[in-house]
Amino acid sequence: MFFSIIIPLYNRPQEIKELLETLTLQTYTQFEVLVIEDGSVDDAEAIVNTFAGKLDIRYFKKSNEGQGFTRNFGFERAKGDYFIVFDSDCLIPANYLEIVNNSLAVNYLDAYGGPDGAHASFTPTQKAISYSMTSPFTTGGIRGNKKSIGVFHPRSFNMGISRQVWEKAGGFIITRLGEDIEYSIRIHSLGFKIGLIPDAIVYHKRRTNFWQFYKQLHFFGRARINIYKFFPNELKPVHFFPAIFTIGVILTIVFNIFGWQIAWLGNSVIAAVILLIFFHAWWKNQSVKIAFLSIIAAFTQLIAYGLGFMQDFWKRVIFNRS
Repeated sequence: MFFSIIIPLYNRPQEIKELLETLTLQTYTQFEVLVIEDGSVDDAEAIVNTFAGKLDIRYFKKSNEGQGFTRNFGFERAKGDYFIVFDSDCLIPANYLEIVNNSLAVNYLDAYGGPDGAHASFTPTQKAISYSMTSPFTTGGIRGNKKSIGVFHPRSFNMGISRQVWEKAGGFIITRLGEDIEYSIRIHSLGFKIGLIPDAIVYHKRRTNFWQFYKQLHFFGRARINIYKFFPNELKPVHFFPAIFTIGVILTIVFNIFGWQIAWLGNSVIAAVILLIFFHAWWKNQSVKIAFLSIIAAFTQLIAYGLGFMQDFWKRVIFNRS
């Protein structure tokens, strides 16, 4: 099988350098790379050109449209039997393509997703954020999980589709705000087989500080409502959990300020969540520092997602504004 790796890029030249370096180490070599600069001011053309003799690579520049339509630009120009999408802030293990190729040979999937993890080179904050996004104690536990809730929906930081999917389903119809989930649902609705390849892991840097992480997860919360506008049946009870948790934290703070006795209930729940996250993160990362940072990451994730979810639920569902 010949793979086309498609990487949208926006003002991240150093990230693409690190990603391309990992692709030069792939044990399976039947692939091309398409890097599409999406209207960047700080472009990576000079960096990408240094890989011309190491990879079968093509570089494109286009006006800014967002990651979804930029991936479509790559799909239209790809030569492969199978298209793989990575975010520019990922590092790819050397055996990634070998794992995918072998898995598809045994159990063919029309579209697949893979999990993400923390690389040894990540900072403690990045490792804490990675823990939060994959922990069973946050909504991140359903991302890249072998036992996902309902139909598995690949995420675009680590996602593959066959040429047949592209030809029948087309590409992304929204460019951001949940574009990968919408695409996954639409692929499944057309009868294609979608699944997780558990060993096709990538190391996803995500954000480097908690403020950036907050903004990203607030956007994810809003994106869930955007998906609801396309597919109302896809809004599940689990998606309300961060909003409920956020309301609970706010009420607990208010109860404590006014000295109301009911505050003990919220305090107990929050304390239990903190302890669960701390000891689980400590066990997973073997680091007390990362365990403490994981508490901050998890609360940032849940509250940011919850506030974004409630903001657009109120605006777009209750008041039906666009």
